[in-house]
Amino acid sequence: MTELNTPASAANMIDRATQRSDAAIQAGTEAAHQALEGLSQSARQLQADAGHLSQRGLDALRDGTRDLRISARRAGERTVGYIHDEPVKSMLFAAAAGAAVMALLSLAGRSHR
Repeated sequence: MTELNTPASAANMIDRATQRSDAAIQAGTEAAHQALEGLSQSARQLQADAGHLSQRGLDALRDGTRDLRISARRAGERTVGYIHDEPVKSMLFAAAAGAAVMALLSLAGRSHR
């Protein structure tokens, strides 16, 4: 009886082992597919986030440039207004600034010789 059951038992054990290994391979394959899908979704999300961040950066740069342009225009208008209101003082300040620049250039030219 053991001789007849031994090959059948061995075949039965081999069949069960084969089924278990097939099930393990299937489970591993499904886990790998799920992991790849998760990575793919993460990559798409990162790409979308990067697009949003770059757009926000561009918007901030555009807003900063606009604010700087407005500030420069206002400063120019105040300067023109001051020159219009105080022409003599403006000319004296301009002459003093020009003299200071010339003195600095003269000193810089002497120090290089």
